[in-house]
Amino acid sequence: MQKNRTVAFHTLGCKLNFSETSTLSRLLENEGFEKKRFEDIADVYVINTCSVTDNADKECRHLVRRIQRKSPDSFVVITGCYAQLKPQEIAAIPGVDLVLGAAEKFNIAQHIGELAKGKETKICSCDIAEVSGFHASFSQNDRTRTFLKVQDGCDYNCSFCTIPMARGKSRSDTVERVVEHAQKMAKDGTKEIVLTGVNLGDFGKGADGQGTDSENFYTLVKALDQVEGIERFRISSIEPNLLTNEIIELVAGSKRFMPHFHIPLQSGSNDILGLMRRRYQRELYIDRVSLIKKLMPHCAIGVDVIVGFPGETDAHFRETFDFLHSIDVSYLHVFTYSERDGTKALDIKPIIPIGTRNERNKILRNLSYQKLQYFTQAHSGTIRKVLFEAFDKNGMMEGYTDNYIRVTTPHRKEWANEVVDWKL
Repeated sequence: MQKNRTVAFHTLGCKLNFSETSTLSRLLENEGFEKKRFEDIADVYVINTCSVTDNADKECRHLVRRIQRKSPDSFVVITGCYAQLKPQEIAAIPGVDLVLGAAEKFNIAQHIGELAKGKETKICSCDIAEVSGFHASFSQNDRTRTFLKVQDGCDYNCSFCTIPMARGKSRSDTVERVVEHAQKMAKDGTKEIVLTGVNLGDFGKGADGQGTDSENFYTLVKALDQVEGIERFRISSIEPNLLTNEIIELVAGSKRFMPHFHIPLQSGSNDILGLMRRRYQRELYIDRVSLIKKLMPHCAIGVDVIVGFPGETDAHFRETFDFLHSIDVSYLHVFTYSERDGTKALDIKPIIPIGTRNERNKILRNLSYQKLQYFTQAHSGTIRKVLFEAFDKNGMMEGYTDNYIRVTTPHRKEWANEVVDWKL
């Protein structure tokens, strides 16, 4: 394939995927490709996929059909979790030219260079057990906020999850290299870094999967807290059993780490947590939330929760609702359970009807709305620091307080990428 061609990207899924897409984009730009918007006509389209839910798979197929309609001669490359899990299924989608598994996605430039339209779909995948290297990634869409990948893979085997099969064993960058990335971002004008990973609290394992006594998530947070020039760090998501007292206490005393945690729960019923093969019970979750709120009453706490998991009776769901209603959290990310090939949850009975799953999702989303309204109103009249983004959205601009309350105001150019004292 000739140089100076155009490429467009689309990302499905999590912040980790966004950081990796940004890295893939830079790899191709270094090879002479011009980046285009996904809505534009491009020579190559790259879709970085998720496979956490069935909807992500469907959206991937929908995007390929869109490309076929508007630009049938373009090359279509699929990578990400869906590509690793079901390469043959993706290769069978009309219009797909290249499927890159977990071990090959960062060799994208080489593979695209060997493509020829009209040939049989090329699959570059591998046994996930062979995936061991760590590739640092970070997003660079604008200077305000950067997603920095510091960990990949997962050694947990939750019964509903395909991620260990899609990303392999837990492995991490080093504290030294992460600090170097942060220092470079500070020089480039980045104001906020969001630390991302598959199982972020498991940070410390190297590319060989082995950990050290001196490198863990606490030592990483402690080192980053000393980086000059970065005004804000956020922890994207951390398992409750890996969120230690010392991490919470460090964040509470930090001027750089924001008072904001996102802590997956998945269910408020210990019975269901057991079926999910989670590594904690609800009592530990209460302890984590209680300590955070004791040290940081203003702290935002987000929660992941799954509804309609096999075996979840009405009584189990009521347990979850009552539990979430009772604890001092700020908002919920509610996921409707969907069956995933190769997971242990497929063996659990009874299966919950789709209509019941959707109804439970609606109930918890309503609770989330109430929680967020309460949390926001509790800070009404207070002054908090807001980092405004540069984007002009129909004359308006957005930003977030340190404790993750979204603020919208008429666009002012001088506030872009600046921290402003704001009365809520």
